[in-house]
Amino acid sequence: MSRILQSRLPSRLSSLRLSASRIAAPSLLAARNIHLVADSTRVKGAVPESGSEPFTLILSEDSFDSYKIDPPSNELTITKDQLVELYSEMVKMRRMEVAADQAYKNKLVRGFCHLSIGQEAVAVGMEQAIKPDDSLITAYRCHTFVVQRGGTISGMLAELFGREGGLSKGKGGSMHVYTPNFFGGNGIVGAQVPLGTGLAFAQKYLKTNHATFTLYGDGASNQGQVFESFNMAKLWNLPNVFICENNKYGMGTSAERSSMNTQFYTRGDVIPGIQVNAMDVLSVKRGTEFAREYTLSGKGPLLMELVTYRYGGHSLSDPGTTYRTREEIQKMRSSSDPIQGLKNHIIEWGVMEESELKKVDKAAKELVDKELEAAKNSPEPPVEDLFKHIYVEGTEPKFMRGRERGEVHYY
Repeated sequence: MSRILQSRLPSRLSSLRLSASRIAAPSLLAARNIHLVADSTRVKGAVPESGSEPFTLILSEDSFDSYKIDPPSNELTITKDQLVELYSEMVKMRRMEVAADQAYKNKLVRGFCHLSIGQEAVAVGMEQAIKPDDSLITAYRCHTFVVQRGGTISGMLAELFGREGGLSKGKGGSMHVYTPNFFGGNGIVGAQVPLGTGLAFAQKYLKTNHATFTLYGDGASNQGQVFESFNMAKLWNLPNVFICENNKYGMGTSAERSSMNTQFYTRGDVIPGIQVNAMDVLSVKRGTEFAREYTLSGKGPLLMELVTYRYGGHSLSDPGTTYRTREEIQKMRSSSDPIQGLKNHIIEWGVMEESELKKVDKAAKELVDKELEAAKNSPEPPVEDLFKHIYVEGTEPKFMRGRERGEVHYY
């Protein structure tokens, strides 16, 4: 009997190997990465003279991929004024992050500081597609979201400096900052995903007809709490768009080294997903419009993977060149920069002359310089502020003890 099994074993193993290769091959062939180009859109028809008159753009066929759902339409309705606003906001966001970089190097910023240089199309494109009463929650790379969601540049920078004029009164730093319907910057990797699920539950319970956009990175994508959130959101069909902001590296580890499936938009099991070229702000805007419409139609959650790229390191303590080459970074800067890509379109379509765009650049620089000085001039919080903002105003106890027996603050 053992001889028979031994004789059959090689052929059975060969058969299993062949079956496995047949199973694996289609998924490998089907796997496709979004091409990260920033200027492959064309105009449908003529561009109107008026800055407020809408016209149609045709996005590249490589802008989207999809899972268990038809991809978004490649047509985007926009105006010349909106194009200029997109460009202006991205320039401001980059100027702000560069200012934060320099301030960190000048020791005005202490502690953690995670910048979004290269990823400006994500926050700017999303904000142009969502509504003020929609909720958004993200991880620690959050500065641009804070400002797009109603914060000020001076308030964000002052918060980095630990000053009283900061959005969290100097107590939150780079991550723990909030505006109405923006629920942080969250420092614990992946912890914002179940919080976002709770926000979406509240929206459905209260019948607000608004959506929640819950962002996390490729580095957080393998956590159990992420999949638990997917499960709960789909069971209850919550209006939640789960967004994997895939900038290719979780800290210093490439997505390919940490994840056996790097097609993050396919990882919701029965939840459909879309993948978006997030180096193109126009594709981000269109993809977000599609996602919002889908989740508010009563169909439940959607996964959206925004494929992007950060030029700097994970944080300012990371040079960002030990796990990738300088050539790779330079190639992305030269061929796929979101700001330059939109600038090329604006000039090509006759929306603005290059000389006028230089004025937009100058205005953005002057604004950020002014906001930076305001942040620097903001005073440090007084010592008694240590006892403030612990409770919602009006719900404080009679007193709060400090670090020492005799240190007591009475409200």
